[in-house]
Amino acid sequence: MPRLRSSLVAALALPAFASIVAAAPTTSPAPAASQPLYDPQALPSGALGDAIRLGHDIIDDTKKYVPKNVGAAMSCSACHIGAGTVARGGSFVGVYARFPQWNKRARRVIALQDRLAECFLYSMNGTPPAYSSKEMIAMTAYIAYLSRNVPTGAAQTEAESFAVPVPSSSPDAAHGAALYGQKCASCHQANGAGIEGAIPPLWGPRSFNDKAGMSQIARMTGFIRYNMPKNDPGSLSASDAYDIAGWVLAHARPRFDPSRIVAQPPQRADFF
Repeated sequence: MPRLRSSLVAALALPAFASIVAAAPTTSPAPAASQPLYDPQALPSGALGDAIRLGHDIIDDTKKYVPKNVGAAMSCSACHIGAGTVARGGSFVGVYARFPQWNKRARRVIALQDRLAECFLYSMNGTPPAYSSKEMIAMTAYIAYLSRNVPTGAAQTEAESFAVPVPSSSPDAAHGAALYGQKCASCHQANGAGIEGAIPPLWGPRSFNDKAGMSQIARMTGFIRYNMPKNDPGSLSASDAYDIAGWVLAHARPRFDPSRIVAQPPQRADFF
């Protein structure tokens, strides 16, 4: 029993999608400019370094590493650019420092694994890995590593947030469609299907579902404003990004089924 209890405490301490934290902006320390956020050659040695590396790889190419958990033709890096290392691009820096936290959507206090599970359920339109699985532990280890210089409890900085205020008026659909054709279709395709294994779909049966963070127009607008088009990020005005987001979100996508049963596989009591 002491071993199990201590292991559970450790698992909750490690923990814990596009989108991952909505906290009031403030100022918090970041890694020194000379210190890369993620350098595979500078990881801790042994099992911890291996877990951090695996976490990075899962987030960077999710369908390759956990194909049974992903329903969409997407990886976490579609919404978390550079595997969560880019400011205003779904950065994971400091995320680990803000859990456990109250979650309005879940209506309860959640750990980081819960938030990652939500990403699999919504953005990936799939099924989350078991909380004690090596994959889930690896992702939390990686996010913890990126957050290593951020004090526990520090709130999200303005530089890390990409959600923006949006007008009360509806997006201009015709303008959004025209801009999409000019700025987005060469990568995401005219039909929004993207390119399998390279460019994520923006709508259709293989895209994120209607409860994903990116299905909120303020988040989609901000992500486009700061990160798209990929060859010229920041070139679109907030108004243009809003119209494109409106056009993208006007298309059909999978619907989240809240009644679906998600069961973690049974395992031996000594899984730790």
